[in-house]
Amino acid sequence: MLPRRRLGRSDVAVTALGFGAAAIAGLFSPVGEDEAAAAVEAAWGVGIRYFDTAPHYGLGMSERRLGAVLRTKPRQSYTVSTKVGRLLVPTEGGGREGGFGDDLAHGFAVPATHRRRWDFSADGVRRSLEESLTRLGLDRVDLVLLHDPDDHEEQAFREAYPALEELRSQGVVGAIGAGMNHSRMLTRFLEDTDVDAVLCAGRYTLLEQTALAALLPAAAARGKSVIVGGVFNSGLLADPKNDATFDYTAAPKSLVSRALRMRTVTEGHGVPLRGAALRFPFGHPAVACVLTGARSAAQVHDAAAQMDRAIPDVMWEALRWEGLLPRHVPVPKGR
Repeated sequence: MLPRRRLGRSDVAVTALGFGAAAIAGLFSPVGEDEAAAAVEAAWGVGIRYFDTAPHYGLGMSERRLGAVLRTKPRQSYTVSTKVGRLLVPTEGGGREGGFGDDLAHGFAVPATHRRRWDFSADGVRRSLEESLTRLGLDRVDLVLLHDPDDHEEQAFREAYPALEELRSQGVVGAIGAGMNHSRMLTRFLEDTDVDAVLCAGRYTLLEQTALAALLPAAAARGKSVIVGGVFNSGLLADPKNDATFDYTAAPKSLVSRALRMRTVTEGHGVPLRGAALRFPFGHPAVACVLTGARSAAQVHDAAAQMDRAIPDVMWEALRWEGLLPRHVPVPKGR
């Protein structure tokens, strides 16, 4: 069983490796029902007990598919998080002969049966959570995160956050926080509110450590937790090649070159680059969990194997020696 860590001072605990459920909702390319279910079951089989989803992922498909599997498990034995900030509104008409276009403009290979509507009002938060529970088929979630409030900062702090705090005080949810691809506003949440945790995607990886400047120190100083997502920077650190992606767009050649050099170093010490990338965030004490997105059982099993891999301390030093990892960046020791 994977080790568990509490989120901040809450009673909500997550496994060190979590399952990010965006991929099973057809992220970039279709995923079948059976394949999605097998991925979630594989996660359970390797000891993952933290599962993260959102309405945004596949227009609710992620929540429906994840819930279908989790409903077969003892509710007290796992932790699930979802997000608020986008409401799903049914698409009118459906085009010629009632058909729908796809949602690939938003990254998901699913029919565009709904459209997303931003809503960080207090009522929007409560409605979003209620609708998520219906899709999941669960009576509660453990952690609720404000999702990508980039362009809605003041409303998120003025209306959405107080609504989450009220839900927590009522015992409706056990922990609250925010999840984004940028670290500045997440730092503000840590400093100016009583969130239990933040989910920081793509900003604390082998290739980029901007979260180390303020976000991670703020979490550590206040006894709060950071969940790290996007450790592969959307693909480049999983399989560095000329057509790899970085932050969901074509990776710059300079970053591809850097990732290839990193791979040479890590493989020289018997460690796949994706294994080093998955383990890297645990060098900082504020990191409670790393989320990995998987669209198949094979990808889940690989992630679990990388988490259990022995990584020699000398590998991290070799990355520093080659100028690929700054000296001040903390690295994990041992398993």
